[in-house]
Amino acid sequence: MSQATTTVRHAARGAETEPHTEGPGATRIFASVVGTLAALAGIEHGVGEILQGSVPPESIVIESWPASEAFEILGGEPAMTVVPNLVATGILAIAVSVILGVWAVGFADRRRGGLVLILLSLLLFLVGGGFGPPLIGVIAGIAATGIGAVPRRRPGTLGRALGTAWAWILGAAVLGYLGLVPGIPLLATFGGVESAALVAALGLFAFAALFLALAAARARDRMVLPRESFSREAGWPVPASPGPTYGPGGGERHDGGG
Repeated sequence: MSQATTTVRHAARGAETEPHTEGPGATRIFASVVGTLAALAGIEHGVGEILQGSVPPESIVIESWPASEAFEILGGEPAMTVVPNLVATGILAIAVSVILGVWAVGFADRRRGGLVLILLSLLLFLVGGGFGPPLIGVIAGIAATGIGAVPRRRPGTLGRALGTAWAWILGAAVLGYLGLVPGIPLLATFGGVESAALVAALGLFAFAALFLALAAARARDRMVLPRESFSREAGWPVPASPGPTYGPGGGERHDGGG
């Protein structure tokens, strides 16, 4: 086999191992977007708690916006706090939310970055960040734990379909949550529409779409990985090592092949 032929084969094999995309992967983007969404929702809770004044909460379960007619359809935006002062609760909720958002955008792909997101979300839950925002933050943290993980199998037909549409699914999930807050309060204030069924439907849609978007983002990342990133058991053919070629008489062919 000629040296030129060997060089071409090695170059082709090297091209197969190169990633097909550049920049952050779909799972990384998912964790950042969803973590930011959780942070913004946590800040909204904190603002409502601060506006109630420096008073102790009546119980461990509170309402972030108890006097707001706009949030009445959402039960006043319930939350939980272990802090014995509502102003302090609101300040802590905002501070933890900001840290969570910054971490989600800048550090989610660090080692144990997902665990930090989950812990920050649990802390947000304890200091008046509501119930929905911490849950969303945990989803972002779970996503972040899978960033850079070695896939065990390639995506199937359904996985490829989800991976192709992952950005649209994530966008639908974000719009669904924004439909809840601030969508529902705005609709109640300016349109006079107060529908518990609409709240339930939007909530169910938003969280179902978030989980579907997470699955789609992971499928997308598996789609763009090179074949060598998967094991033989995953179904990808393992390229055979180039061996010597032989002439008609059975002798090994060298440069020029004659």
